[in-house]
Amino acid sequence: MNFTAPLKENSLKILLLGSGELGKEVALEAQRLGLEVIAVDRYADAPAHPVSHRAYTIDMKDKAQILEVIRREKPAYILPEIEAINIDALIEAEKEGFTVIPNARAVQLTMNRKGIRQFAAEELGLKTSAYRFVTSYEELSAAAEAIGFPCVIKPVMSSSGHGQSVAHSPEDLKESWKHAQEDARGDASELIVEAFVRFDYEITLLTVRNEKQTVFCEPIGHIQEGGDYIFSWQPMAMSETVKAKAEAMAKAVTDGLGGRGLFGVELFIKGEEVYFSEVSPRPHDTGMVTLITQNQSEFALHVRAVLGLPLDFTLTSPGASAAYKAQNHSANPVIQVPEPLFGPNHFVRLFGKPVSHPGRRMAVVLVSAEDAMSAKEQAAQLVDQIQDR
Repeated sequence: MNFTAPLKENSLKILLLGSGELGKEVALEAQRLGLEVIAVDRYADAPAHPVSHRAYTIDMKDKAQILEVIRREKPAYILPEIEAINIDALIEAEKEGFTVIPNARAVQLTMNRKGIRQFAAEELGLKTSAYRFVTSYEELSAAAEAIGFPCVIKPVMSSSGHGQSVAHSPEDLKESWKHAQEDARGDASELIVEAFVRFDYEITLLTVRNEKQTVFCEPIGHIQEGGDYIFSWQPMAMSETVKAKAEAMAKAVTDGLGGRGLFGVELFIKGEEVYFSEVSPRPHDTGMVTLITQNQSEFALHVRAVLGLPLDFTLTSPGASAAYKAQNHSANPVIQVPEPLFGPNHFVRLFGKPVSHPGRRMAVVLVSAEDAMSAKEQAAQLVDQIQDR
């Protein structure tokens, strides 16, 4: 492959649609290969903006604004890094000859829980929890009664757990409906009601494909609260039989979606059974642990896959990550990190978000250790020492 320098007539450009903490790491990895990086987001000074060659602040749901940036910049690759994007703009860009990663259809299917669930369960025949889609409170009540309690209620269009809740009884449904309508990061006109799978554990299986090969990172265990990740660790201890089933399911999903890039496939494990949950066609928040566990992080592998480069990598150490979430509102946040958190086997990545509010992810603690569970325990102790104001 021929590599170029940025800011030249023959520069190889990537355009990030979404410039949060995950997009920032993608931008840094792209810069290491001499790519020209353009970062786009809905708010100014997003984490990837300062580390990119150019930055734009636009309405990410506005088709015309997205297409204007794409046509102006003429990137070799368009990388959607968040879900709240106008999909019609990506479809139009693809028709005009631009390359969307992994492709516009995959982005369309995965940004909508209805699309990806029907694709996985009905087209691919993968095992999932029972589910129904509803558009009114009356339909929600009927679906919950049919599926049974507890049940999980999520907006079809949302991300990072926004608008998600668990209803344990009929009395919880009104609050679940209200939460979905008010907290969704996107359109909450339709919800998915899922049977609560009493799984033993859940994993993220990072799956990387460059249209020539598909590789899998070691499974990542994680803990979520309200659909948003709190801790992740790698490798997750599991039998080789279950691991093989998980990889086969992840390959079926990613082969079905096609294209290049890294996919975060979320799976539930119950005994020897594997259930499909969700898939993101981009680096996954739980995969931030790979910044300390692998010689090539999920972000480096994503860029390699986009460029069609070999996907060789190694797990260098077990490790864990712990997300730090802000406690306060601030238009000029200060994150207080004790000096001992920067040690030989652990460190902190600060995202540089310009505004904080309670619950917003602002940093991540990363720890390597002899085993993943020891790393997780250390990460939990260390993240509790961080404060913000």
